[in-house]
Amino acid sequence: MHEREDTDVVLKEDLSLAQENDRLRRENRILKEEREILKNRSGLGPACAR
Repeated sequence: MHEREDTDVVLKEDLSLAQENDRLRRENRILKEEREILKNRSGLGPACAR
């Protein structure tokens, strides 16, 4: 039964890592989209007052 417990722990760790990976992929996609918007906007004039 000890092997089963080890397997359960590994599966939980894998699930946790997969969830974190999904979260980071979503965040990365959003940041890339925001960067593209800002890059496109920069051609229209200054994005902020200096």
